[in-house]
Amino acid sequence: MQRDLTKGNVFLNLIHFSIPFLFSYFLQVLYGLADLYITGRFNATESITAVAIGSQIMHMITVMIVGLAMGATVSIGKAYGAKDKGRTAKAVGNTITLFLSGSLILMLILLSAADSIVAVMSTPEEAVPGTRIYLMICFLGIPFITAYNVLSSVFRGLGDSRSPMYFIIVACICNILLDYLFIGYFRLGPAGAALGTTLAQAVSVIAAFAVLRSRRGIVDLHPGDFLLQKDNVSAILKVGIPVSVQDGFIQISFLVITVFANLRGLDDAAAVGIVEKVIGILFLVPSSLLSAVSALCALNLGAGEPVRAKQTLRYAVMLAVGFGFIASVITQFTAPAIVGIFETNPNVIRLGAQYLKGYVWDCIFAGVHFCFSGYFCAVEHAGLSFLHNALSVVLLRIPVAYVTSRGFPDTLLPMGFSAPAGSLLSIVICLAAYRFLNRKDNKV
Repeated sequence: MQRDLTKGNVFLNLIHFSIPFLFSYFLQVLYGLADLYITGRFNATESITAVAIGSQIMHMITVMIVGLAMGATVSIGKAYGAKDKGRTAKAVGNTITLFLSGSLILMLILLSAADSIVAVMSTPEEAVPGTRIYLMICFLGIPFITAYNVLSSVFRGLGDSRSPMYFIIVACICNILLDYLFIGYFRLGPAGAALGTTLAQAVSVIAAFAVLRSRRGIVDLHPGDFLLQKDNVSAILKVGIPVSVQDGFIQISFLVITVFANLRGLDDAAAVGIVEKVIGILFLVPSSLLSAVSALCALNLGAGEPVRAKQTLRYAVMLAVGFGFIASVITQFTAPAIVGIFETNPNVIRLGAQYLKGYVWDCIFAGVHFCFSGYFCAVEHAGLSFLHNALSVVLLRIPVAYVTSRGFPDTLLPMGFSAPAGSLLSIVICLAAYRFLNRKDNKV
């Protein structure tokens, strides 16, 4: 029996809902880590760099899709929280139609821009062929990546965070097996990594769609529900576009920082690429809390429980800060060993450990503003989330990364502090915006 997340202990509901999120995100990150690890065991540094750069671009695209899909989670969550089955079915149907048609257009655009993307990234010459083929294959899989993330957002909007976890378990196992087949046995290098990821995503989509069709007792879909309606599309995009643009903006900042590293040489590029994957693991908790806050707050607001929504935010912030502090302290002593899992080159390990020691403190600060972003989405003020992230990127993250990359050519440690610096500004803006919204609500 599915748990009613609009009732009972708020903290326990947050834990219950966010743990499957956490595990799902871990498995998604494992995709990229498996690609990087297996590539590193069978190929040279240029192949590792190609997969690191290519997967970072794909991560940016995926994050933007997930951000856009958050609009669907909020829209479906409010309808489902209000126990309106007809409205819920239309929100689900419109979500599927909107995203699948958009994914085909996105695929064609990205395929035509592949060479330009490789050039813009200032990809080291040795890694250009591998990066290009990796991206071309992954771009062909955009419809599968979109379908999986959209179907997952549908389940989460219905208060079910467990089913997406099961889908990704199957996909992750397939990805690892296919990586060993394509990279290890057939020696396809970056192309093999891309093939494994794309085919595994296709498997997860088939599983997700089959389960959704079986949930007729929860949401009954009819042909008319798939016809796009202005109100439904507007509700999805009102939240989804600001979040997607915000997430894309953040990822672009990471790509810009990667360019700074690429310009320093192959070892620096490999070090930064590896650390981005490691940070992806550490950011699983903040990311899962963001998604859990947006979904749970939407469900509670739909059920007319705004106080429970605010309590969810407070508990999420406490969890994020606690985890971030512990992870940051431990990493100061284990950074070389962590980087060494993916690379044997001593210089890459040295540079990667330096970068990780600075970057890891962002787990604390980003965790806080991630939670606020989830809340802002649920109360349909996603523009605030975009605002604080955009300002932090433009005013601090990129400028600090540029200055430190140029001013400290022998170390990546100062460059690692660019992300925490930007997140501190985000926290200040989030706190001010939250207080403003509360005062505004109290006056009504």
